[in-house]
Amino acid sequence: MARQQDAPKSEFKETIVNIRRVAKTVKGGRNMRFSVTMVVGDGKGRVGVGLGKAQEIPEAVRKATEDAKKNMITVPMVGTTVPHRNTGIYGAGRVLIMPAAEGTGVIAGSSVRVVLESAGLKDVRAKSIGSNNTVNMALATIEGLKNLTTLEKVAALRGKSVDEIAR
Repeated sequence: MARQQDAPKSEFKETIVNIRRVAKTVKGGRNMRFSVTMVVGDGKGRVGVGLGKAQEIPEAVRKATEDAKKNMITVPMVGTTVPHRNTGIYGAGRVLIMPAAEGTGVIAGSSVRVVLESAGLKDVRAKSIGSNNTVNMALATIEGLKNLTTLEKVAALRGKSVDEIAR
């Protein structure tokens, strides 16, 4: 009897942030569906957030995972933290991302923590301002991480050396 091989292990760590049962009212009653928010990251600076909606949870999870892998970003890191302070905004959600000293850990709430840990950041502080909707917080965190830049990138854009910029 031949055993089925398990699917190859993905290099990405997949985490479900939120599962919601949503309803659409139609003539015959309510159509129930499930909405899933998924965070996918490799722990080495790449992370993505995806949304999936379907009538069954496993199908919604699959769709959310595909969406997250499609929308991956690369996060610039300085050691185990972010290069500078930054704010990410998505809808009414605002997330303030701040660098922290080594050994601090990830100090953040709910879905913000999941996104930062999936990206591979070990020492970072974050404060959510405004909305506390888990989906908006995750997407605001991604926006904040997208807008980060390193000293080397800024120096290259300005055509100067890193020493001239760091002064």
